[in-house]
Amino acid sequence: MWQRVVRGVSAGLAGWFRSCRPPVCHYGSGQQRESRSLLRGVCYRNRPGRTGRLLAALTGAFLWEEERVKEEEILRPAEEMKKAQFAAHKAHCYSSKCEDDEGWELVMDKKDFRLWRRPIEGTHLYQYRVFGSYKDVTPRQFFNVQLDTEYRKKWDALVIKLEVIERDVVSGSEVVHWVTHFPYPMYSRDYVYIRKYHVDQKSNLMVLVSRAVEHPEVPESPDFVRVHNYQSEMVIRPHTTFDENGFDYLLTYSDNPQTAFPRYCVNWMVSSGMPDFLNKLHLATLRARNMEIKVRDYISARPQDCSSEGRASPERKPAAAHSTQQMDFA
Repeated sequence: MWQRVVRGVSAGLAGWFRSCRPPVCHYGSGQQRESRSLLRGVCYRNRPGRTGRLLAALTGAFLWEEERVKEEEILRPAEEMKKAQFAAHKAHCYSSKCEDDEGWELVMDKKDFRLWRRPIEGTHLYQYRVFGSYKDVTPRQFFNVQLDTEYRKKWDALVIKLEVIERDVVSGSEVVHWVTHFPYPMYSRDYVYIRKYHVDQKSNLMVLVSRAVEHPEVPESPDFVRVHNYQSEMVIRPHTTFDENGFDYLLTYSDNPQTAFPRYCVNWMVSSGMPDFLNKLHLATLRARNMEIKVRDYISARPQDCSSEGRASPERKPAAAHSTQQMDFA
């Protein structure tokens, strides 16, 4: 009899313990993720080859000289845009892969929208590329809406938090903290990334480059899963000018959302989420134009010389003052 009682109590305790554990797809318990956060913080402060990393972590400084978006990172997407426009005028490739497309596989082909992917070596993930066109908004409007963090909080329902943490006032580079909802039952994800844009009036091009960084003022939170591998490059080429309707764009994107879902689920989320985001961005641009919503004009807000980045100096903006700064340039 006592043996049955003991077995019953043990089973009850085991069931209670299992019910307290979060699902696997939630990426571990809060305590485990806090431990990971602490470990990554130590690695960040002591990363080999990063001189001054420990001092920067202790003083709360971000090392712009090491993390700043380089000029070649701006020029490379511009060259890729030329290739994409040339490829767009070729006959469509109906096979699963095109031998001359550097491993890119066409996965979606619609009017004014083509989506490719290619495997990222050493991982189960893909890098994605979209080439498309819009004819009913101007390049300036589309570019500004994509960059304006205050306006995005209004049109993107997935945003939980979006703010500029630090700004390099001469080069125009910014460190951004972005927290976004993920489909249930996954935890929300947060990104810390540096972004830089460049507008080349002579070549009639706009370029926006973003990639993940670590910032001492934004430690990992047990409430979100930090995405450490993220990169996005957007290039816009007007059909005529920056202020006339019509342009082509090339978006190259990759990230590792760190989910326990199977590979096909993750790839489906990314490949379907990208067209959805671009559609929402396009509609937000139309809404801003039609309703005359005030959006910051980034094209005339700062110097456009890429070479000025070496003379850049950082500027920290408190969150409360950031929205004011946005409207000053509108």
